[in-house]
Amino acid sequence: MNNPLVQAFFVGRAVAEVINERLEVAITDALSDLGKLEAEAREQMRQFTEQVLERANRAAEAAGHSTPGSGSSGADAVDVQATIDELRAEIALLRNELQRYRSSSV
Repeated sequence: MNNPLVQAFFVGRAVAEVINERLEVAITDALSDLGKLEAEAREQMRQFTEQVLERANRAAEAAGHSTPGSGSSGADAVDVQATIDELRAEIALLRNELQRYRSSSV
């Protein structure tokens, strides 16, 4: 490589390849971490929902009322589903607000 222009070309090309490889690894790792966080959040939400329903059922039994799992009507099941849907909508709204807060504070 006697010609400095040819040498500069190959050095620049090698730099671009290395940067591209490192970027690819960094993006892959970030997406992997994001997937893990989402899975953990879903699991925590499932556990939270189970705990809430369990406590509500215990409180209803202690008060002498029937619980959805103990022979209640179909209307109660619809109400529970509507409540779950409302909670999911509120969670989505809160996630959106949290994301906007985080992006504005950075």
